[in-house]
Amino acid sequence: MASPATSLQDVRERIDALDARIVPLLAERFACAREAARFKSGAAEVPAPERAARVVAQARALAEAHGAPPDAVERVYRALIDAMIEIELRLHAGRAP
Repeated sequence: MASPATSLQDVRERIDALDARIVPLLAERFACAREAARFKSGAAEVPAPERAARVVAQARALAEAHGAPPDAVERVYRALIDAMIEIELRLHAGRAP
């Protein structure tokens, strides 16, 4: 963890630096969703609620282990999963995401 900030500007710069690391990881995760769509025979296989539940549970556990609020992390992950499902559904419908 970084040393405590001495100003709001320090905090904002740290957030910007984190975003510069997070967004490429999100891009990689979205690429995985596009790749996963290739292995699903149709749109009915896309939602995979049991997989989503496992991913959310894992994210909550990681949040707790790292001192992040599990409920907030869950909301972020549910939004991420919804966006990934939308991409896969669009691919199965023949529309580019």
